[in-house]
Amino acid sequence: MKKYLNLILLILSTTPVYAVNSVNPVDELLVKYRLQGADSLSAEAGQKLWNQEFTRKGKIRQCSTCHTNDLRNYGKHARTGKIIKPMAKSVNPKRLTKLKKIRKWLKRNCKWTLGRECTPQEKANLLIYIQSQ
Repeated sequence: MKKYLNLILLILSTTPVYAVNSVNPVDELLVKYRLQGADSLSAEAGQKLWNQEFTRKGKIRQCSTCHTNDLRNYGKHARTGKIIKPMAKSVNPKRLTKLKKIRKWLKRNCKWTLGRECTPQEKANLLIYIQSQ
């Protein structure tokens, strides 16, 4: 498996810049997370993490606190009340299209919800779950 990941990285590193921009950012991140130790990627594990409760500062938090249990619905930020567009790519085609935004929001939301950054395995499973909706 490692041999194939190295081959993919080699292809990506030798591909012209204009073609690299067309690479699916989720696929790029999944390759990275696999190289960092993530394996057996699972939408089911991502859904379980999405709905798991974490106690932070005396309050129960979970991804669905702001984003709802149905990723096709609009959410609402628990603290600010700001409306959050649906996470599901099936109803919001702009989701998971920009690498920088995916990294930013995974980092920020993992810290807010779990109280720490997500592991590569957790990030990969969440991306697989969100992508499956």
